Amino acid sequence: MFEVMIQRNFSSAHQLRGYKGKCENLHGHNYKIEIFARGRELDHIGLLVDFGDLKTAADEIVTYLDHRNINELPPFDAELNPSAENLARYILERVAARVGDERVQVYKVRCYETPTSVATYQVE
Repeated sequence: MFEVMIQRNFSSAHQLRGYKGKCENLHGHNYKIEIFARGRELDHIGLLVDFGDLKTAADEIVTYLDHRNINELPPFDAELNPSAENLARYILERVAARVGDERVQVYKVRCYETPTSVATYQVE
């Protein structure tokens, strides 16, 4: 099994609805995300996936989230609480919709709110 990973960074504000504590107040993070893809076969030139394609898909999402209040952005404005867990799933689903085929699967995203606080979403 081959695996590739890219990292991206962005800064955003959010507040956790329903949380009892300081995180219910508006605050910000310098997020780091790691996006993982895997597959058993390389393409005809020896690549699992073009890093450029993976980065382009990730950068579209980062641009959407960067320097914004995530609570004001769909689907986090009403449907989803902007937790690190929900952000990881959201990012995985968006990148996987743009990159991947029968040979390549975007299967895991790690979302770091801080260097020591990280949430991971992974599909089987």
